[in-house]
Amino acid sequence: MKALRIEQENLTRFHDVEPAALGEGQVRIAVRHVGLCGSDYNTFKGLNPLVQLPRIPGHEIGGEIVAVGAGVDASYKPGRRAIVMPYTNCGKCASCRKGRLNACRYNKTLGVQQDGGLAEEIVLPAEKVILNDTLAPRHLALVEPLSVGFHAVERGRVAKGDTVAVLGCGMIGMGVLIGAVAKGARVIAVDPSEEKRNLALKFGAEHALPAGGEDLLAKVAELTGDDGVDVAFEAVGLPATFTQAVDLAGFAGRVVYVGYSKAPVTYQTQFFNLKELDIMGSRNATLQDFRNVIAHLETIGEAADLLISKVFPFEEAEAALPYWDGHRDALKIVIERN
Repeated sequence: MKALRIEQENLTRFHDVEPAALGEGQVRIAVRHVGLCGSDYNTFKGLNPLVQLPRIPGHEIGGEIVAVGAGVDASYKPGRRAIVMPYTNCGKCASCRKGRLNACRYNKTLGVQQDGGLAEEIVLPAEKVILNDTLAPRHLALVEPLSVGFHAVERGRVAKGDTVAVLGCGMIGMGVLIGAVAKGARVIAVDPSEEKRNLALKFGAEHALPAGGEDLLAKVAELTGDDGVDVAFEAVGLPATFTQAVDLAGFAGRVVYVGYSKAPVTYQTQFFNLKELDIMGSRNATLQDFRNVIAHLETIGEAADLLISKVFPFEEAEAALPYWDGHRDALKIVIERN
């Protein structure tokens, strides 16, 4: 079968690879849609420390079941559409024992620590496949990235009436924004891209501000009556936005880090104590987060198309990551295979 590999920095190529054998408890999925993630882009640029090249990218996957192994529940029938949960969980580490499978110490995400879904087919345990025949096929590939944002909203304990700031309106930040709006929060979106700020407003942000130092802090202070925000979400992954989240959070506020900085971050730590902040990390997503996103996408219907910036046919997938490298404002690039 054909699969796209990131061979080395700035180089992707199609290869013929041997399809995986179908084992007990597994399903074979014909991959129809793959969304490209920031982790795929960082791998392409040689900036992802979790990846060893060559690697087949892609963990935002929608497809169709074409075969099932022994012992798989009868509901997993060939022809049914499927959304992939791309994480693994060992069941034994401290996170797994606490029921937080999304934070498994030994997780191997598709397209990161193991080959991903940018191929004609992929074989997975049935337990990692969510059946869905109601969403538009392209929208199946939106569920995973949005679920990461929805999970961050749960981590931040966002409630109706909260004011939240979302630093970064890429796809993960948009998931945070959409999830927070669904909770009844007032959202202040922050991004340097005017296009992304406008999209944030379409999805329910009350304000959308350009990124930038003291001007941003002053504007948020004005919008919140000098209280700061109840929850600040960092979805960029830069030292400046890591510290900015602490500055934007009000007293007794919460900070949730969804991105991670590739460089060391220096803090004025007295604000942790003076404000008595709750500071949390957020990783991946749970099955319930996936279900919440699916329900939301079924509610908004065609509006979800606004989240897709460009679609590449599978045959032209070699051009997708180079395209994104030249169009950094693109929110979500999807590879489509008929």
